[in-house]
Amino acid sequence: MKIIDKLITWSLLKSPWILHFNSGACNGCDIEVVDALTPKYDIERFGILLKATPRHADILVVSGPVTRQQAKRLRTIYDQMPDPKFVMAVGACGCSGGVFNGCYGVIPGVDKTLPVSVYIPGCPVRPEAIIDGVVKMIQSVEAASN
Repeated sequence: MKIIDKLITWSLLKSPWILHFNSGACNGCDIEVVDALTPKYDIERFGILLKATPRHADILVVSGPVTRQQAKRLRTIYDQMPDPKFVMAVGACGCSGGVFNGCYGVIPGVDKTLPVSVYIPGCPVRPEAIIDGVVKMIQSVEAASN
């Protein structure tokens, strides 16, 4: 492994930056993602920062069912992220389409559009589950890099 790769992995492990993408959810999971950033849960104490641009993000957090209209946009955002990049499917809608599964305009799950690293089921997901999902993903990256 090159020095630059080790440095990138180290920075990802110490301070992962996330980009939140709502692909048409009911806003239940969106509120819980924002709740994880509030002082009660304070996800920033782990170095996890919410970013506004895919060019600075390491982790793409997708909530809501992926609609056929959003799939191409979601892929474009994913392609703009630098490597290594990871995807978290948040909520029942992100994991499998949820209550919208079977609708003509919904693709059942984020994994049909992007490679998903972590699934966080629930409707809506609790902030503790989101934090746990990020920590488990970081641990898997750390184990793979050793």
